[in-house]
Parts: sequence; structure tokens; C-alpha cells
Amino acid sequence: MADSVAAGLGDENYTENEDKEREKLLTNKTKKHIGPSDVTETLGFYERKAKCKERKSNLSDLSLVRFIRTELTRGYFLEHNEAKYTERREKVYTCLRIPKELEKLMIFGFFLCLDVFLYVFTLLPLRVLLALIRLLTLPCCGLRAYICPYCKKSSGSRILQPAQVCDVLKGFIMVLCYFMMHYVDYAMMYHLIRGQSVIKLYIIYNMLEVADRLFSSFGQDILDALYWTATEPKERKRAHIGVIPHFFMAVLYVFLHAILIMVQATTLNVAFNSHNKSLLTIMMSNNFVEIKGSVFKKFEKNNLFQMSNSDIKERFTNYTLLLIVCLRNMEQFSWNPDHLWVLFPDVCMVIASEIAVDVVKHAFITKFNDITADVYSEYRASLAFDLVSSRQKNAYTDYSDSVSRRMGFIPLPLALLLIRVVTSSVKIQGSLSIVCVVLFYLGMITLKVLNSIVLLGKSCMYVKEAKMEEKLFQNTPSAAPSRVSSRAQRTKHTQEPSGEPVDEGMSASVTTQPTHRDERPAPQIPTSDSDQFLTTPDESEEKNLIQDETELQDRAPKKDLLEIDRFTICGNRID
Repeated sequence: MADSVAAGLGDENYTENEDKEREKLLTNKTKKHIGPSDVTETLGFYERKAKCKERKSNLSDLSLVRFIRTELTRGYFLEHNEAKYTERREKVYTCLRIPKELEKLMIFGFFLCLDVFLYVFTLLPLRVLLALIRLLTLPCCGLRAYICPYCKKSSGSRILQPAQVCDVLKGFIMVLCYFMMHYVDYAMMYHLIRGQSVIKLYIIYNMLEVADRLFSSFGQDILDALYWTATEPKERKRAHIGVIPHFFMAVLYVFLHAILIMVQATTLNVAFNSHNKSLLTIMMSNNFVEIKGSVFKKFEKNNLFQMSNSDIKERFTNYTLLLIVCLRNMEQFSWNPDHLWVLFPDVCMVIASEIAVDVVKHAFITKFNDITADVYSEYRASLAFDLVSSRQKNAYTDYSDSVSRRMGFIPLPLALLLIRVVTSSVKIQGSLSIVCVVLFYLGMITLKVLNSIVLLGKSCMYVKEAKMEEKLFQNTPSAAPSRVSSRAQRTKHTQEPSGEPVDEGMSASVTTQPTHRDERPAPQIPTSDSDQFLTTPDESEEKNLIQDETELQDRAPKKDLLEIDRFTICGNRID
């Protein structure tokens, strides 16, 4: 009986629990389906209750402790933007590589300029002497003899080769300008500049730097015009004013440029000899102003190549000016070696500031313009190509002239000033002094030969690494005056096959001498990739030209580096 009563009570409790659960479910369903009318009937009781709960939860979320805890424990993942941070890291590595790669280019360019500079003192006098000997021994041929029985030359051929004519002109220019430089008093110029104020000297030095660049730009054109006028074939129609006017223009240019460099060296000498060194500090700060004028401009690879060449030329010129300043100061102190150690800290400070400015300038230019550090190896290969190509059979210019066009470095005025300073500072008396001069000259020749051999070997290595060997055996460019003439030259060139072999080794082409061509050679068309910009293609050649241009886009976007010289562009822009 008790068990049945307990079972009945359990069943009643179970039914009551089920009824309660059903009521809860019904109330929840009704709450979900409550409409706007139902809310108004409850007078917003449920809505106000929900808002109060949200306010309490928001106040608990805005606690100061929770904010500080979030700031201390929050995290992020850099790998979500991996490409961006990898690029930033590569930029840092590029900036760290710039000093090494830049100095490699600077050292190679410095020795190129040194080789050209030593050529004026060593091999140029010997070449002029050989040309004059040939000119003096010319009467052995006779006036009526068709072929000379001794030298086997016809009387109607050239008296001198074009290279010998250019060497003789350079020698005459140097001799005339040297005698003209004797009328310039260095001591009077020094005291005249020393009497000026510091600000005036600073302005003068800046003006001299600008004038030096302008003189170098126009001076090389004057010298090239003289060389071409003197060696141009006589059968052509005369379109020039004559050799003599061009010669006097070249003499005037070299003389004025030498005086300008003398004033620049004198100003630097005054800065070294000033008591408070304020002028030297101001002149060194001028290098850092150069960073402001160049870093924040847009540069491409070709523009940076121009700036690198300009920096090489500027560094070599500054070193030569420092040498002139040291010679003048040592002369005033009777060649006392103790005074050299007085000048040594200032010389090191000028050199260090020049190197630091170049490194900072190139590092930020490459950073802002997304240029890799490997571009300096391309610049070095381009300079090496000029040296190797000047030793080819089809060379169309002397190496010293190609360096002058590429870097804007003209060695004649600077060499003339150095000769003037050395001859006025060093007195040659007695036979022992003459022997010392001869030994010094032989030492300079030895240095020139060794420098040339090392540079030629390094240049061949750089050209092979850059895979530019095929361009060495291509024909030299000959720009046509108009589109019609260029097309005519192209058609003639396709009809006349060339008989010169192309598959020659580099060593054979480097060591052999340039061969003499006919005075009126058949017109040739540029066949290299970089020369196809000079002519307008025919319809049949447009496809090949487009393919060649696409191949050159990776190495040179707008113009090949081999086509660019120092003064092709204006204001560091290439149109």
C-alpha cells in the first residue's frame, strides 16, 4: 500500500514538472514573437530592463584596469604583411652595401683618371716626338716620286695619321699655354684672394665650381671640333671655319680653364693657411649642401651613372688641388718635412668629408628610387668597356678623349697647372738635379705602364662578367644626318657584305693596333643594340627592333649606358 502511494506521488510530481516546462517554453515563444503593439501594452518594461543591463556591461568593459591589461597583453603578427617588411629589410641591406660598391667604382674610376692624367706627362711627349720625326723625314720621299723607295709610302697619302695629328695639336696647345702661364703671377693672386672676407671667398669658391663644370662641358666640344677639323678628309665639302681658328679657340680655352683651376687652388690654399680654419669649415660644409640638392630628386639608373662619373672626376680634381696646395706650402717653408705633418690633419679632414658626403648621397638616392647596389657593377663594366674598345682595330677615338667625354675630366688644363706649379716650386740646378728629373720621368712611365696593364686586365674581366663581349666586335656607330640618308645607308650596307672576320678573340683584338681605313669609306649602319635609337626603322624591321628594345629594357630603361657621356643630359634629366 505504501509503495503504491509513493508511486502515485512521484507521478504527480513528474506531471507538475512537465507542466512547468511547457509553460516556460510558451512564455519564451511569446517573448520572441512580441510585436510593437505588445511592447506598448507592457509600457516598455522589458526594453528598459535590457538597456540597464547593457549600460552595466559597458561600464564594466570600460574599466581602467582592463584597458591597461589589454594594452600590455595585446599582440600582432608581422608575417601578415611579409612582403612589406622583406622589402624594408632589403633596403637596409642595400644601404649597407652602398659604401663598398660605391668605393669599388670610385677606385676604378680614380685609376682611369690617373691613367689619362699620366698619359699627358709620359706617353704624349714621346708620341709628339715620333710624329715630328716622321714629319721631318718626309722629304726622303721626294716631291715627284710616286712611291718612296725607303719608306714605301706614296706621296699622295696622308703625311701623318689622324692620331698623330691629334697628338701634335695637343703638344702645341700645351707648349703655348705653358708660356702664357708664365705671365700669371701666383703670389699676387694669393695675396689678392687672402685680403677678401670669408663670405666673399665662400661665394667665389662656389662660383668657381660652377664655372669649372661649364668650362669642362664646352671645352671638350672645342677640342673635339679641332681634332675633327684637322683630320677630316679633304675630298668632302668644307663646312668649317678652318683649322687655325679652331686651334686658337682651343688654346684660349685651355689657358682660361687653367687660370680658373689656379684661382680655385689658391682659394683652397688660403683656407688652409687661415688661423681659425673658418673658411675651410665653410667650404667643407658646402659638400653637405650638395646632399640637399640631389637626394630629394627623382633619379633613374642613367642619371645616377652621370652623378657617379661626376663624383669620380670631382674627387680626382680635389686630390690634385690638395697636392698643389701642399707643394706651395712646402715651398714657402723651405721643404721642411715637419710642416707636412701640420697640413696632414686638414688634408685628411677634407678627404674624409668628401667620402662621407658621397656615401650618404648615393645611399639615400638608391633608397628613395628603389635602385639596387648591383647597378654600380654595371657602371664599372661600362667604364671598362670604353677602355677595352679603345684597343680594338675599329677604335674611333683615343681612350683619354673617351674618358673626357664620359666623366667630363679634361686633363690638359689640370696638367698644365701642375707643370706650372712644379717648375716654379722646384729649382733644377746641376747635373744631379737633371739625373733626378730623368729618374723621376722614368718612374712615371713605369707607373703609367703598370697602371695601364692592370686596368686593361681588370677591364677585360669586368666586360666578361657583364657579358658585353659581343659588342666589342660590332661596327662603330655612324649617325646619319637625316632619316632618308640613314635608310639609304642601311640599304647600301645590306648590299655590300663586310669582309672583316668577326669571330676573333679578345686578347688578339686588344693587343693589335688600329688599322687604317680608306679616306672615303662606304657608309655603314649601326648594328649594335644601343645604336638602333639613332635611325628610323623600315616596316620590315620594326618587329626585330621592338624585340631588341624589350631585351634592353632590363639593363637600361631609356638609353644604353654606353651611349651616354657626361654632358649628354642637362640638370640630371634624360628626355
